[in-house]
Amino acid sequence: MRYTLLKKGHLSYIRQAAHILADSFLCYSDMHDALEEVENLFDEGNFGIVAVDDHDHVAGIIGGQPAYDGNVYELHPLAVRGDMWGQGIGRELVDLFELTAEKRGAVTAYLGTDDEDDETTLSGCDIYEDTYNRIETIQNNGQHPYEFYQKCGYKIVGVVPDANGNGKPDIMMAKRLGK
Repeated sequence: MRYTLLKKGHLSYIRQAAHILADSFLCYSDMHDALEEVENLFDEGNFGIVAVDDHDHVAGIIGGQPAYDGNVYELHPLAVRGDMWGQGIGRELVDLFELTAEKRGAVTAYLGTDDEDDETTLSGCDIYEDTYNRIETIQNNGQHPYEFYQKCGYKIVGVVPDANGNGKPDIMMAKRLGK
């Protein structure tokens, strides 16, 4: 597997990355939306990295977008082709995202990981009641990616209740970069 910074001229990689997003997230089920999301990675300050296999097929994509005057970078999006899960590609992409963000001056990385499908104990409840205890005792009811991000060193730093509709929160996670 090789990892490369995505560039505007990488038309095949851009299309393949958009397909991975469309296959991975309902919000990108329209290829136009998925393609637009990948192309957003070319906006000023943003970047994208793709994992490419020996057959020149994109296996995964990660993006970074600056916030707070570049002190913070948002990890968005991250997707790995379904047949490539469990091979360390997502972890390697996260590591490369962090290195790239740090080289650009970021001291913190953050992300939001939505729970739209009742995959955690934060879903389907009123998070406003006993907020901190609910966050502290979160459990994974399915295959929600928050545990993957925890393994990468990210901590839950908050929740946006009802971000995706009633009882469907966005779980906010962050990690200090560098030393």
